Formats: sequence, C-alpha cells, structure tokens
Amino acid sequence: MGIYGQDWASYQGTEPSVAGLDFVFTKITEGLGYTSPKWVRQRDHAKKTGLVWGAYHYPHMANSPREEADYFLDQVAWQPGDLIVLDWEGYDPANEGVSKARQLAYKEEWLRYVKGKMPGHRVGMYANVDYWKNVDNTGYCGDFLWIATAGRKAGDPGIKSSWMFHQYGDNPVDKDYCPLSSREELRAWALLEEDDMPTAQELAAAVWKYQVTNAATGRPVAVEDVMAWQDKIHNTQVEILTRQNAATNAAITALATQLGQHANVDTAALIAAVEQAIADAVVHVDVNVTGTPTPSA
Repeated sequence: MGIYGQDWASYQGTEPSVAGLDFVFTKITEGLGYTSPKWVRQRDHAKKTGLVWGAYHYPHMANSPREEADYFLDQVAWQPGDLIVLDWEGYDPANEGVSKARQLAYKEEWLRYVKGKMPGHRVGMYANVDYWKNVDNTGYCGDFLWIATAGRKAGDPGIKSSWMFHQYGDNPVDKDYCPLSSREELRAWALLEEDDMPTAQELAAAVWKYQVTNAATGRPVAVEDVMAWQDKIHNTQVEILTRQNAATNAAITALATQLGQHANVDTAALIAAVEQAIADAVVHVDVNVTGTPTPSA
C-alpha cells in the first residue's frame, strides 16, 4: 500500500530515472537570487512520464517571506495539479543567524500568503522532525505536511501529526513515500477533485480523536469519553442560550409594560418590534466551559 517518489535538485541530472516512481518534487529557487538551472527539464521529464509534479522553495528567512514567495511563484507557469511546497529548514549560513522565532514567523506568513495567491493549488510544507518538534509551535503546515525522517521505514516517520508525504531516505537521492493507494488518487487529490479526501486539518482531528491524552495523568482518553465531553459542552451551550433568551424576553416585556403605563404605547406592538430587531441582529455568545474528560483504564 502506498506510492513512492523522489525530490530532485541541481545535484541530480536533468532526466533522472523514474522507475518505480509516481511523483516528484523539484527544487526551483532559494532565497531571492538562486534558480536551479535544471528545474525546467526535470519538471518536463517528470510530467512527460506521467508523474505527479510539485515544486519547492528553500528560504533565506532574514528576507521578506512575501518577496521570496513572489520570486518563487514567478518562475513557473503553474498548471492544475502542480503542488507547491516551502522547504522549511535552515541549516546553512544564510539562516544560522536568524532567530527561531523569526523562522517560525517566516513559515507562517509564506504559507498563508502563497495559499492566498494560489487557492486552486495544494500548498504545503516540508520539514524534518527537528524543525517540526523544536522550531514549530503552531502545527500549521498549509494543506499538507511533508515530513523528513531519513533512516526510518517508509510510512513510519515517528510523529503523531498527520502527514501526506514522508522522506524516508536520502542516499543516493532523497526518497519519498505517500500513503495514498495510487498515482491516480494522488493526482485527484492534487487537482482538488476529491471532495471526500480529508484535509490536513481533518486528518489531524482524526488523529487527535484517537490519541488524545489527559494532560494531568498522561493516560489515554477513550474516544467515547471525548465524545461525551463534547456532548456536555454542546448541552451546556444550549442551556445557556435558552436562559439568555428567556431573560431577554422577560426584560423586553417588563420594559414595554412600564412604558405602556406612562405613555400612549401599544405594548404588544413594542414587544413585537424589539423581538424582530433582535431576530435580525447577529448575536455572538461566548461560552466558557471547563472540565476534564475522564481517562480510560
């Protein structure tokens, strides 16, 4: 189960072997001044042989993320189904003096900016486990996460977060794995054709549902307990809204009655007018509910 791919940079040839591959990522740019001299022929080779193709940018994170994103995007005549990736790592002289907080802020802005400009494409992030666990603190990876843990079994990156691609090897070329069942399924996902295909956020929610733990005890929480806790929150919200509506109606009636005693006011008409005004308004209710789900044995 699953399909395999590679990621190519200028270290590889212009037409590397595609035997056994279903997808390829190609490095295009770095910083604001470097463009791979081989990326066009590598891309054309991948597409000619029917592979799903994606491209990535390596950042210099002291620069403006938007300027670097524009520099990257402007190199390509993007086609439907092309995947877009930020290669988020910084083990080089251009990034070694950039604070981790700045690197995190760069990632957040680059992904959101590019997705805003390219809403018809899947926009994701490559990161190794060190960056994912020690530099990131938001869990935001755009539409998908491409996680690197070279040396581990393909499909077993060693993280609990949801992911779409796993770089499991780097010798003699970077090797990647995708858990989807076929090239056609990956292409449909890349083309945004599969409405039923879970997003990264939906996959993360599913993982959380089955792996959530009690922070106080470190023990796993049963799925049925989590669902019961969610039901409790919902029921509490309904109860609060019901009480608020009852209190509001009582206040309206009391006010209208007092006005009717001192002026020529149609109490029933006043109540109806105020109720209609409330019905036409947008009311936001903040509900704070505390509680801890019961851990399972």
